Amino acid sequence: MPAAELSDDEVRAALDGSRPLAVLPTGPPAVVDAARAALRPDEPLEPGTDLVVVTSGSTGGGRGVLLTAAALRASATATLDRIGGPGSWLLALPVSAIAGLQVVCRALLGGRAPTRLPSGGTLADAVARMPAGDRRYTSMVPTQLRRWLDTEPDALRAFDAVLVGGAAADPALLDRARAADVAVVTTYGMTETAGGCVYDGVPLDGVGVRVADGGPAGPGGGGIELAGPTLALGYRGDPEGTAAAFADGWFRTRDAGTLDPDGRLTVHGRLDDVVVSGGVNVAPAAVEAALREHPAVADAVVFGHPDPEWGQRVVAAVVPVGTARPDLAELRSWVADRLGAPAAPRRLHLLDTIPTLHTGKPDRRAVAARTPEV
Repeated sequence: MPAAELSDDEVRAALDGSRPLAVLPTGPPAVVDAARAALRPDEPLEPGTDLVVVTSGSTGGGRGVLLTAAALRASATATLDRIGGPGSWLLALPVSAIAGLQVVCRALLGGRAPTRLPSGGTLADAVARMPAGDRRYTSMVPTQLRRWLDTEPDALRAFDAVLVGGAAADPALLDRARAADVAVVTTYGMTETAGGCVYDGVPLDGVGVRVADGGPAGPGGGGIELAGPTLALGYRGDPEGTAAAFADGWFRTRDAGTLDPDGRLTVHGRLDDVVVSGGVNVAPAAVEAALREHPAVADAVVFGHPDPEWGQRVVAAVVPVGTARPDLAELRSWVADRLGAPAAPRRLHLLDTIPTLHTGKPDRRAVAARTPEV
């Protein structure tokens, strides 16, 4: 079912386990074709599957993730228990992304239909259409939070919880939101966990988190593994990939993290995003966060390119603020002062916008394609 045509009744049927559903993203033909290939519409559906959602493909081709109605309900119920119970939800994300789809699930399980963000409308317009007297919730990616903090902070303050996930949220952005009395809650999870399953570093009820020792070198800590009733069954038509990622009730993520003595999780970045420059592991997310704190930078994406001397060079693509023209030397010094010299970008590209995937995440591969190294 194309995401743009997905109805609340079809989601209800999937939540009831009465009618399996596959969600096809909208967007450019190449995106739709890749998602359709991942869904394998001509092949029998794996037993027990109620929903198939295609991952964002942020570090490779998207994969069809096999979810059960029980996993969706467990995730939605645990979320509502954590944030204060049922309420009215604003859908500000595409339902082809698990985060957007879970907004619909949470609303429906609470006995409400979600309020959809009107095309071309403001956040305040959407809030005004939400039922009076209910608790109000929404879910968004950091880019949306940043934009609405700049333009409509009063509308953001109208929510009892603003779930922020899908990509790492810069600490400075979260501090700014909380200083503006926005009730932000950071979420960590993925399609394979039926959406966010760790809120503000604390697992939802029933969710297990551990950090594996001896895994691939990452930007900090070890490989994060997750368990619990929200886990997917595996990947569509990919038993080998399923066996590699899901074992003994645990899902091996591709993220690095640490657990403090109280069991609070800190995510340091993706294991396969790390840039090794001069023998030093550099976390792109940390460099991006530092760059976004610069007064001339509105947004940034950081990645690595091969380098004959350093192994990889750190490359930054940034969107300037207004007519500002930040230069490489200025930004190198800015990052080095905060993260050390190895993290400082060695190449800089200025972009008008950062391309995104259908989930709202930055499309790193598209950025790299726009910024070829010579």
